[in-house]
Amino acid sequence: MNLRDKLRAVGGTGTNRPGDRPEQETRDCRHFAVYRPPEEFPGALELTRDTLSLMSEKEMPEVFDPRRILYMDTETTGLGGSGTVAFLVGLGWLTDNGFEVHQFLMRDYPEEPYLLKHVAAGLDRFDVLCTFNGTTFDVPLLESRFLMNRMDRSCLDLPHLDLLHMCRRLWKLRLGRCNLGRLEEVILGKPRTDDIPGSEVPQRYFTYLKTKQLSLLDDILKHNAQDIASLCVLLNHMADLYEHPEKIRFSEDVYSMGRALERVNQTEHARRCYRLAGRGRMGDLASSALAVSYRRSGQREEAAEIWRGMIREGRGGVDPYVELAKYEEHIRRDIPEALRLTEQAIIRLSEPGFGGDDAVQELKNELQYRWQRLKRKLKEQ
Repeated sequence: MNLRDKLRAVGGTGTNRPGDRPEQETRDCRHFAVYRPPEEFPGALELTRDTLSLMSEKEMPEVFDPRRILYMDTETTGLGGSGTVAFLVGLGWLTDNGFEVHQFLMRDYPEEPYLLKHVAAGLDRFDVLCTFNGTTFDVPLLESRFLMNRMDRSCLDLPHLDLLHMCRRLWKLRLGRCNLGRLEEVILGKPRTDDIPGSEVPQRYFTYLKTKQLSLLDDILKHNAQDIASLCVLLNHMADLYEHPEKIRFSEDVYSMGRALERVNQTEHARRCYRLAGRGRMGDLASSALAVSYRRSGQREEAAEIWRGMIREGRGGVDPYVELAKYEEHIRRDIPEALRLTEQAIIRLSEPGFGGDDAVQELKNELQYRWQRLKRKLKEQ
């Protein structure tokens, strides 16, 4: 062995011969693939652009295909900050044969550019991105890592469905916490078993970096793949509920759906939800929301009829009296009827069940002032 060969054997800096590939070009991050059967994702291929428009405020592609939604989740070395890195990125999508999850693992920090290259290539193939809290966490983190590696981050500029915010709008009123694990258990009826807590993920990865025992990451890979599959199941479950709100068992949820639909100016769909919610525990709030929806659109008689019905049924506290009094005074110009309704509201507000906190006292003062003003108006007629 000559001197040049000896230098190369111990990592010397001999010149590459023509045709030799530099070591960095032969390296890559680790790739894992998981394939799941189509029966685990019922109705997923029937998802439509119109339904997504109902569910979100995002503009969807004109030519829409549910197979061109990319479901993404990251596992990171921390909860944010300049030193946080996504060491594992999972990408999932529907196919005609089921659901594929492809995971890219950074086995050490020098492999980050390779991981980001795969992520960019995956994003470039799809039209819509779907995450869980990706708006706040995953996407900003990846943007910063693309920037740190002097790579183009424009691949992230896709219409983005963040299911955390969509789920909160639909289920927070009833559930409170809306983390993915709770939604899987309560909404999808599929609780996880033997799942690694998210708080343990960074330390598990740091231990792997020291020992290089890949088996330490098995639980993390399983956790990540399940997160991505759950995104697809959850999105399509929500889509089915938006298409068929009569299927919703809890009035809190259908009322919340109505509020969510009003946010995106889907007025008729929202009113349908309020009518359905009016039959359950959210009846007072739903009926009031329906009346306000009619009032905002100038359909004041429809709103007044709802308030009259609530008064007949003894529902809604003093609000129907107050709103109907305003209608009688300003729209129908019936001062005696407005005065009568105001008096009834004052009587209702004096009942023991309303208590005596500051808000109640403030409303009493407002009603007393209105009563006096209406009395003066009546005398002037």
